[in-house]
Amino acid sequence: MVKLIYKKRAIFPKGRQSKFLLNAFNKSHLSWFELAKKINIHERTLNDWKREQYSMPIDKLKKICDIANINMPDVVIKDPFWYVNLGAKNGGLATIKKYGRVGGDPEYRKKKWYEWWEKEGKNRKDIHIGKIKNIRIPSLSKELAEFTGIVMGDGGITQNQVMISTNSIDDKKYGYFIKKLIKKLFNVNASIYYTVRARVMIIAVSRKKLVEFCNKKLELKIGNKLKQGLDIPNWIKGNLEFEKVCVRGLIDTDGSIFNECHNINGKKYNYKRLNFTSASPELRKSVFNILQKNGLSPKIRNNRCVQIEDKAKIKEYFEIIGTHNPKHLKRYYK
Repeated sequence: MVKLIYKKRAIFPKGRQSKFLLNAFNKSHLSWFELAKKINIHERTLNDWKREQYSMPIDKLKKICDIANINMPDVVIKDPFWYVNLGAKNGGLATIKKYGRVGGDPEYRKKKWYEWWEKEGKNRKDIHIGKIKNIRIPSLSKELAEFTGIVMGDGGITQNQVMISTNSIDDKKYGYFIKKLIKKLFNVNASIYYTVRARVMIIAVSRKKLVEFCNKKLELKIGNKLKQGLDIPNWIKGNLEFEKVCVRGLIDTDGSIFNECHNINGKKYNYKRLNFTSASPELRKSVFNILQKNGLSPKIRNNRCVQIEDKAKIKEYFEIIGTHNPKHLKRYYK
């Protein structure tokens, strides 16, 4: 199901939105005014968010995380005007207080509902009342290892949701690949959301069973993955095929192909680079070791990036590791 959204809201636990913004502000190395300008809002709006007077749009939250180079926090995503139902409920209580109960006898309606439930409702498969929706539990496989790499790269897990965000223009085809992979592995139809201004495509599944499986079986972290020592899970390490596809998922999401330019004696030289960036030292080391194990001669750059710099080795990367992200191949052959 594809939905076009403008301002889905990120709902923080009380007190956390203010702490998040102050942390992002400190890590961005920008002034308060500059940070507001970067995300295209007025400084007053940023102050209102800091005081937690209003919730934040998910596209602005994502942009702040990118600027500050921090992970998406543990939030609940709600539709715009989610509070209207709450307001309607309060309005209904006020109406009852003023005029008495409207809409017929509630005891009669309850009686008829129980009759319908016993006769028909409880046997219908399309109705879930108080039930946690199930997922297919897949066996450990290369596809599951690749999914794990994808979530480690551009994903985030809350108590109720698994989300993966990509660029809505450059990575759109890859986003649909992720949606199909989720369906194949877990028999779940992921929702796709677009944030217009930030060019973000979010693939989301709201299933507690999936969160539990990712956390307990796949060893993926709930909440801030960097603070919990992000690294390739133990069930993948040591299995050469699992390692390769996990790295594929990581580089398809958090990797890039670019041209490094140098001017030497007035002559311009361009060199292709395959780059993977992570703020996790453990993950950088693991990716480096796997690439090295496959003979791809990686290098650590700026204590933050793992790169393959030799043209022949980049070609070997696509032969040995491969990619499911058309953007990478397009940039490689450009």
